[in-house]
Amino acid sequence: MEKYSQFRDRATGIAPFLPVTTPVSALAFVWHTFIFLFRLPFFFTYALSYFIFLHLLPIPVVVRKVALWGLMAIPGIWWVDLQLDGVKRGHLAEQPRDRFPHSGSVIVANFTSPVDAIYLAAIFDPIFTVSYPGSRQVRRVGLLGAIAQALAPVNTAPPNAKLTDLKQLLEANPNRIIAVFPECGTTNGKAILPLCPNVLELPADIHIFPVSIRYAPSDVTTPVPGLWLKFLWTLLSRPTTCIRVRVAEGQVNTSAALTNGVSTNGELKDRSAANGAEIGPEGQRVLDRIGEALARLSRVKRVGLTMKDKQAFVTALKAKKA
Repeated sequence: MEKYSQFRDRATGIAPFLPVTTPVSALAFVWHTFIFLFRLPFFFTYALSYFIFLHLLPIPVVVRKVALWGLMAIPGIWWVDLQLDGVKRGHLAEQPRDRFPHSGSVIVANFTSPVDAIYLAAIFDPIFTVSYPGSRQVRRVGLLGAIAQALAPVNTAPPNAKLTDLKQLLEANPNRIIAVFPECGTTNGKAILPLCPNVLELPADIHIFPVSIRYAPSDVTTPVPGLWLKFLWTLLSRPTTCIRVRVAEGQVNTSAALTNGVSTNGELKDRSAANGAEIGPEGQRVLDRIGEALARLSRVKRVGLTMKDKQAFVTALKAKKA
């Protein structure tokens, strides 16, 4: 993979698009094969039953959440370490409502795996959105669409589809949480990419919660599009996969108080070229705060690589296999 060193971030040396693999012995491979073959029929039967029948029924949200926990339990996702940033263990229930994602708020999460969407649905039952580089608009999708997006082709520009913005989406659904993946594509979880500016359309009174989702082992991440069989093998053949979730304190869009998105001190364009959008200095500060929170919670660094770099990486990877 050192052949793809040009896709490492120059400042940090991190390669966020390289797939993660865990070497196993021959004996372990036999054991993993047995686990995979045992789980596969149960997983497919359960998943098809949920998405074809149960997901479409007018059942209570709590029942849907329990069903999703069952879907995660089959691959061995037994343990989830959920913590609020700065809150001691065991004190989660004592925190005020505004300290945790709630109706009328927005979740901004890193994006590494199809499991991300399933976990967020099992905890928050949010409205999922697809983000695009440099765009302030999003596309609303269902849970299945959010899962598919994790291994979908790289998007470098908004499609010719019905788009909206987060403010309109919240106004139409005041009792729901909105989930945003602002990196616009998946990584291997080793870095945080530049964020698209769609959260800058939010009013100043809306809480934006950075949420970090990490996996151990991390080979369940899907930075390369289309590798569904590899993902299913990794997910179903491993005895246990653990999830570590950290939720930062809610941020607000302080740039919303500025007139027409231009700061009152007369500053012009900022360093947002990596995002492909022209936003004011205060808007960039909002994106920086969110990006820094995600990086701190994930214990990784921010990098300057974008979806265009990922697209070039995928092209080079396919050329090598051809």
